[in-house]
This record gives sequence, structure tokens and C-alpha cells, in this order.
Amino acid sequence: MTNPKKRGRTPQPPPVPQSRRVPGADLLSAAQAAVGAAQSAAGQAIDAAQQTAGYAFDAAVRLPPASAQLAAQLPDLVENLSIAVDRLNSTIDRLDRTLALADPVFATYDRLLPRLEAMISLGEDLFGALAKLPGVGLIGRFTGRGGEEPPPEPDKRRRR
Repeated sequence: MTNPKKRGRTPQPPPVPQSRRVPGADLLSAAQAAVGAAQSAAGQAIDAAQQTAGYAFDAAVRLPPASAQLAAQLPDLVENLSIAVDRLNSTIDRLDRTLALADPVFATYDRLLPRLEAMISLGEDLFGALAKLPGVGLIGRFTGRGGEEPPPEPDKRRRR
């Protein structure tokens, strides 16, 4: 990443996309895009500050006191922006290291989740098959494990 204090450096090319999708890579790429945008904004702010400083020197005599005070604070504001970009870079580095440490866990989850889904499906199929057996509902009611009791059947009265 470029530092807004050192102009003239060319930005590094974006990383080559990986062939295997890593969970969290979207978050990392979004954070890197945010860093790029922040650095671009910092570079533009520095260019604007230098241009403003040039104009301020020419118009120093005609400036009202509030504008002169604002122009005096501009270098500090640019320095604070540069510090914020540096902090953002270090935060992204920490996030990258954290995701690298969590990558084996994500890979394990990827291998484990299909097995768990298969077990849940098998259990649902088993309960469905058991529910079709005659007398299972009666046993469930006796043991207190039965589901909702079926609604009472309507009386079948014959019309005369």
C-alpha cells in the first residue's frame, strides 16, 4: 500500500485471485478496497492541501482571520488523516493474520457440515418411517412423548 506522505510511489497491483474460495476473503477484499479508497482520498487531500497552501500564500493579506486560522490548521488535519490511514492499514494486517489463523477451522466446518446435514436428513427419514408404523402414536401418548393429539373426528351422522 502507498503512504500518502510519500508521493510518486506507484501502488502495488491487486493480489491474484485464489483458485479456492476462502471464507472471509470477501471481507478481506472489501477491507483492502476500503484501504485503497482511503489512501486515494488521502492523496487527493494532500494534493488539495498543497494547492491550497500555494493559494493561501498569495492571498494571505486578503484573508479574514477565521480563514487564516483554518488554513493554519490544515497541515494538522492532513497529518491526522495520514495517521488514520496508517491505523487502517495495521487493522487490515491484523484482520488478515486472524483470518489466516481461522482458515483451518473454516476448512473443518466445510468438511463437517455436509456430514451433519446427512445425519439430520437420515434422522428425519427414520422418524417419518416410525410414525407410519401402526401403534406408534399410542405408545407416544402413553409415554408422554407423543406430538399433538390428533383433532377429534367429526361425528358421522346419517341423514334420514
